[in-house]
Amino acid sequence: MSNRNSAFPTQLLFYGVGALFLLVVFGFLKPFVIVNAGERGVLMRFGEVKDTILNEGLHPIIPVVNTVRKLSVRVQKNDVNAEASSKDLQDITMDVAVNWHIEPESVNDIFQQVGDEAQIVFRIIDPAVSEVVKAATAKKTAEEIITKRTELKEEIDIQLKNRLSPYGIGVDAVSLVNISFSAEFAKAIEAKQIAEQEAKRAQFEALKAKQTAQANINLAEGQAKAQQLQRTTLTAELLQKQAIEKWDGKFPLVLGGDGALPFINIDAESGRSLKK
Repeated sequence: MSNRNSAFPTQLLFYGVGALFLLVVFGFLKPFVIVNAGERGVLMRFGEVKDTILNEGLHPIIPVVNTVRKLSVRVQKNDVNAEASSKDLQDITMDVAVNWHIEPESVNDIFQQVGDEAQIVFRIIDPAVSEVVKAATAKKTAEEIITKRTELKEEIDIQLKNRLSPYGIGVDAVSLVNISFSAEFAKAIEAKQIAEQEAKRAQFEALKAKQTAQANINLAEGQAKAQQLQRTTLTAELLQKQAIEKWDGKFPLVLGGDGALPFINIDAESGRSLKK
């Protein structure tokens, strides 16, 4: 009975040590790896990149023999400040925002050839953006870069996709955040805009003066025609008729010995006009 009781604690100790050993093995040797959402795992055997790509989820691996490097395949944003020159040799500074991602089926190749995300940006994306911007702006004058910004953006987008696609990098969107020129060119553009505004204002004033002069000419011609028409249509009968229409029924008065008398006296009974 005592032997059995003494053997029981020994077995518990043995199981406890075994469990602790397994915890240590699982904790340090890690026979399993978890690939999170939006990631892919690059499987390596003693540092050699294998063709196998680990998708999202739990994966068993051989401790010590296998290691896994996880890379994000989500869309990432990178801002690049590029300096270039236009076709007419104007200095340009352009801020370009690039949305890109690693193609999931190419994570092992790009990790083997380039490295992780930081190395991809430093060694691949930044130089590619700089070269594509220089090539695109060299085809356009400074004025065309301003007026045809959408066309320039589309060209940079297409060229950048073609440049990064062989590396297994997809370009989702390209944005030209800011385009700036030298201070001298900015002043020249401002002066040109002011000159154009002044020219438009002068053109408007000239057109206004021309219209005013034409209106005065039309008015004068209308008045002259009215006077001519009046002269040709004005007769003695018309003048007599207008005088009668304007008469108020009273005769003009003249001064006589008896005071003011009518210039024409009409006898009410005979209806005859008598001169006084």
